[in-house]
Amino acid sequence: MTKRNTSCTRPVNRPRIYVACLAAYNNGHLHGCWIEVGDDADAIREEIAAMLAASPIPAAEEAAIHDYDGFESVELDEYVSIDHVVALAAFIESHGTLGAKVLANFCGDLSEAEAAFDGYAGAYESGADFAQNLTEDTTEIPSTMTPYIDYEVMARDMELNGDVFTIELRFDDVHVFWAR
Repeated sequence: MTKRNTSCTRPVNRPRIYVACLAAYNNGHLHGCWIEVGDDADAIREEIAAMLAASPIPAAEEAAIHDYDGFESVELDEYVSIDHVVALAAFIESHGTLGAKVLANFCGDLSEAEAAFDGYAGAYESGADFAQNLTEDTTEIPSTMTPYIDYEVMARDMELNGDVFTIELRFDDVHVFWAR
């Protein structure tokens, strides 16, 4: 019934992308490289340029992301900007699995996901535990009324009304966010 003090799960793999040379791909060759996504977009662009320069097709200039790893449940488009890839990777590395699930909740909208953490209410065993904690912290409830309070219904209604949204990482690990 009390707020849990948990740390977010971190991704097992560092985010990385597989960038393929489109000229080689369109001519039946598999040519590309895995690039670890750090915080330097220019360094990634340099690695892409080096991969294109080593292409079996002369004067290759176009590349696309054909695979990725370490982005949890976040999906990357093959032509997403490198700057956006770096920002997504930084967000996921900062917030771990929870951040990735929040990103997925907002369909990959990074600004919405970042704003959601401003309303982070904490981790609880269930939505009902959150509702009970909130109620008991903000309201004095007569002991004769406590048997009649249904915290599960309160939690469900808070979510259905758009007051909060929840992300469940695993059983008994529900993260609650105040909606904006």
